[in-house]
Amino acid sequence: MAIGIPLAVIAGLAAAGTASGGQTSVGHKEARITDVATLGDIALAEFSNALLPGTVNDDRGVDLGGIGSDLYPASRKGEFWTVTDRGPNGQIKVDGKKRRTFPVPGFDPAIVKIRVSGDRLKVVSALPLTTSSGKPITGLPNQEGRDEAPYSFDARTPVSYDPNGLDTEGIVRAVDGSFWLVDEYGPSLVHVSARGKVLKRFFPQGLKLRGADYPVVEALPGILLHRKTNRGFEGLAQLPGGDLVMAVQSPLSLPDEDAGEASRTARLLRFSPKKQAVTAEYAYRFDAVDVVDPGEDDTSELKISSMVAVGRDRLLVQERTDRATRLQAVTLNRRADILGGKWDKATTRPSLEQLDDPAAAGVPVLGKRLVVDLGTVSGVPDKIEGVATVDGRTLALINDNDFGMTDGAEAFDKHGRLVDSGVETTVTYVRLPRKY
Repeated sequence: MAIGIPLAVIAGLAAAGTASGGQTSVGHKEARITDVATLGDIALAEFSNALLPGTVNDDRGVDLGGIGSDLYPASRKGEFWTVTDRGPNGQIKVDGKKRRTFPVPGFDPAIVKIRVSGDRLKVVSALPLTTSSGKPITGLPNQEGRDEAPYSFDARTPVSYDPNGLDTEGIVRAVDGSFWLVDEYGPSLVHVSARGKVLKRFFPQGLKLRGADYPVVEALPGILLHRKTNRGFEGLAQLPGGDLVMAVQSPLSLPDEDAGEASRTARLLRFSPKKQAVTAEYAYRFDAVDVVDPGEDDTSELKISSMVAVGRDRLLVQERTDRATRLQAVTLNRRADILGGKWDKATTRPSLEQLDDPAAAGVPVLGKRLVVDLGTVSGVPDKIEGVATVDGRTLALINDNDFGMTDGAEAFDKHGRLVDSGVETTVTYVRLPRKY
């Protein structure tokens, strides 16, 4: 099994990085872009088959992308660990109903180390995610009836579910060299070895996944079974002591989908790797959607995609839509812990998500302070999903370009080849006017 890209291939991939973007010209008293690095075109089949030969038979003209699911500093300056999401996917309406498409169903999600080199973004190395027996993990949904049904690129032919499949999002690296990832399907927390093998996957109690080729443990609160479809865990942070903090991307669908769509209250969970258990849960309140993204009126567009630890119990939490991003400073207060209380019971009415003003109802909502509204910084790309700290005043941002895919039947031409959106993967450095 290949556990990294061969040196000759890495050289080719690094050379493929090309430049675009530039700097903004704003006053030094404002947040400003200082550097932009862009990833060039790398054929997805070339990338995947260099890791695990035969994984991708036909990439349909798709290039490597989707590595902007998260960003975590590596040991060398300018280098970061990233993780792909589940692979190229989109939505096409058939008979008035949306179907989730997987045009490259054999794609194996990977951990990718990148380097910012001037205005180019280079692939340094990569690790394919594998099962206990060394088989490739796909990005396909796990369970019929719980996850979206997978279809071919044209939404006409069903694709098989995969109990090993991961919709990988957040990433951090532990001191022992292993990785922690979060996943949107379960939602789940995934421990991965330094070589890319899944060591254990932690699920909500009662999920009852069958057929996975790696250890599965139901160690998360069962209330998470009410996650909105395609909106499980996305943000992940590692505190200085080693504890992990996970963010549910959107409010839970409690007691139903309509309540979740209208809610502005999401949940953060603290997990102890030593105890292998959740040790705290917090209520996090989004700002109004038109504050986060002026002109947007759909509350369901609010998401948490990234979190960064900046102190013992301090985080930067990203509130975003696809067009806007704001970072809030948050302190995890022990008195705000709601784990195991009435808000973890699906029968509680009104639910936490239904409360118009949780604080007024006695819920200890986490306090927050706006650090930066990136919507005011000219040149920041859309759909930022990864944030990392470079120093006390500089942030690195990475966008998710969705592998160059768009929704709709027009995403592919008559030959089944991708009509690329033209959106590139970039790492953007933003200098703040003061420390966060």
